Amino acid sequence: MIGPDRGVHGGISALVNSYYAVGLQDRVELKYISTMKEGSKLKKLMIAGLAFADFMRVLDRYDIVHVNCSSDSSFMRKSLFIKYAKRHGKKVLLHQHGGDFVNYYNNELNEKKKRYVRDILDMADEMLVLTDKWREFFGALTDKSKIHVLPNGVVTAGIDQAKAGVGDANKILFLGRICKDKGVKELIDATIELHKENDKVMLYLGGIFEEPDFIKDVEENSTFIKHIGWVSGFEKNRYLDECGIMALPSYFEGFGLSVVEGMLHGCCVVASDVGGIPDIVDDETDGLLVPPKDAAALKNAIERVMKDKNLADKLSGNGKKKALEKYSIEKIVSQLLSHYREILR
Repeated sequence: MIGPDRGVHGGISALVNSYYAVGLQDRVELKYISTMKEGSKLKKLMIAGLAFADFMRVLDRYDIVHVNCSSDSSFMRKSLFIKYAKRHGKKVLLHQHGGDFVNYYNNELNEKKKRYVRDILDMADEMLVLTDKWREFFGALTDKSKIHVLPNGVVTAGIDQAKAGVGDANKILFLGRICKDKGVKELIDATIELHKENDKVMLYLGGIFEEPDFIKDVEENSTFIKHIGWVSGFEKNRYLDECGIMALPSYFEGFGLSVVEGMLHGCCVVASDVGGIPDIVDDETDGLLVPPKDAAALKNAIERVMKDKNLADKLSGNGKKKALEKYSIEKIVSQLLSHYREILR
């Protein structure tokens, strides 16, 4: 299996770590090769080169190459591994996670590079995507019959399934990259307006600042907007249990794992109606969907949850039920193993 380093702050790394948490490595002979670490372009180039050398050294010992990739440089970097694996007669499982792949393919590539992308997709023996929408998109670029939907999942062990109720509905939690594309500007603007009417409102931003402008915004409103850094484990679970609302107002999103994490802990989800999010969230049933780049709509949706306890209880209960039934990583890993067996047939 290849993908970003397991210490990288991102969705693919979190998913791979959850595979290990539920023991995938005990059910198959698994070697994970990190193809990218955070840092300068030179550091990333060196890591990629070392990863490829390691890949060539051990490839003969393995039957399947499971490639985790997104778009842009991630896809192009992984394409070299895919071509090498196919030349050496290995089965390739291409696992696509990129939330911006539509824009990348349609608007950033010339016809020659589009042909190259399609050629790489054709090399995959089987392809996994996160939602039905992505299956439709990629099905127009390669053989649709080999594309299967496998959503990301969350570790459900240790979750009190009988526990009901919402955390503090005045507390909003965001988990992810703190940048424009995640809708952080709109979330901050909405929170400022909410706080004018309700001084109990708090926003907790969990993640790494990718755009320095947001540091100033947080500092100027530090009495009710807190940066909690990249949280994990017990600390992340504490915030998920404490906060009543999980917000993810992204401009684009492949899946939105934090949405599922919020559901699992009984948070009321308020998220953008983009990418794979509508495949997770049933609007008005287990979450609220809003248009992207619309701070007013985001503010209104959050305010509804804060003021309507019956709505909050409904969204919380339905969301938790869905997360346990559909997005348990234990069940996802069993499905992944089925795909491994199928690809070897």
